[in-house]
Amino acid sequence: MKKKDNKNNTIEVKEQIEQQPSRIFNSMRNPNTSAKIGIDLGTANLLVYVEGEGIIFNEPSVIAFDYYTGEVLAVGNNAEKMIGRNHKGIKIVSPLQSGVISDMEAAKKLIELALKKAENTDIDITKSTCLICCPSAVTQIERDSMIQLAQKLGVPDVFIEEEVKAGGIGAGLDIYSSNGSMVIDMGGGTADIGVLSLGDIVVSESIRIAGSYFDNEIINYVQYNHGLLIGKITAKRIKEVIGTLRAQLPEDKTTYANGRDVLTGLPRRIELKQSEIRDVLRPLFIQIANSVLKALQATPAELSADIIENGITLNGGCALIDGVDEFFNKQLGLEIKIAPNPLTAIVEGTRILLKNRGNYYVRPVD
Repeated sequence: MKKKDNKNNTIEVKEQIEQQPSRIFNSMRNPNTSAKIGIDLGTANLLVYVEGEGIIFNEPSVIAFDYYTGEVLAVGNNAEKMIGRNHKGIKIVSPLQSGVISDMEAAKKLIELALKKAENTDIDITKSTCLICCPSAVTQIERDSMIQLAQKLGVPDVFIEEEVKAGGIGAGLDIYSSNGSMVIDMGGGTADIGVLSLGDIVVSESIRIAGSYFDNEIINYVQYNHGLLIGKITAKRIKEVIGTLRAQLPEDKTTYANGRDVLTGLPRRIELKQSEIRDVLRPLFIQIANSVLKALQATPAELSADIIENGITLNGGCALIDGVDEFFNKQLGLEIKIAPNPLTAIVEGTRILLKNRGNYYVRPVD
């Protein structure tokens, strides 16, 4: 009986996918116009921008397949809800690990389904231009895999830009002036640091410690200090609810964690304090701060003077952790600003970069 319920649930989720109209790909049979597409292919979230429509997809980079047939059952939010709860008939894949494509076919399918949300039924993807953003530290082989991904989708014109550059533009910085600015982008897989001036990156650093790494450290802490096994979704919720970097807490807030007892194997609930999670996160952010110091030490003197005046802009989901601006201010002694749109800054920056193909010499005009 239990097996039957699982099958019904799987079919139900599958029907949700099939009900989505495959407009953009059906329209390729009668193509009419090309499009400019910007993709922020993040470890935690996939964001897709289409010229004239804005951001058409902003959901977790997760996709669920039927284990036996390979058919897609769910993507994004629906697929993320299945993590840690799936049976052997469902395979859940996160196509990126630490900012790098780890499963090409899953990434391709995820982007295909994301593009189906475009409203323009006249788009011909085989005549379109695609910009994919990547972390600063990726190798040439990893860049080539991203280009190969777009070509598998049928996009002939593909180019790659670094996330920190797109994020600076999307956060409202004028990177095309001679006045230097610094951006720290802390996403799901990597923390990227960049000094920008005259339309391009002057100095950059990258460290593969970010949101997913924080979640794993919380899982390890709870297991070894409380004897409780928790999943990634629970760890992420704990981080978002009581995660903080503040040295002094006005109130030591608490939240619950449900999981499996290491010794008895039985379900158990514990209470976690905000100070505990702070002590997990602070050493990790100190490593990020050290990478920022390394970038600052390599920055030309005139740009250093600009950074003193302009401060440092924080992007990415980890910029929303409580007290992150206060932490970096104390570690670096510089003004810290959180971008007005930290979660979408990178993909919003692709709108500008698609106009000049990332050419530092050409200032785009809105």
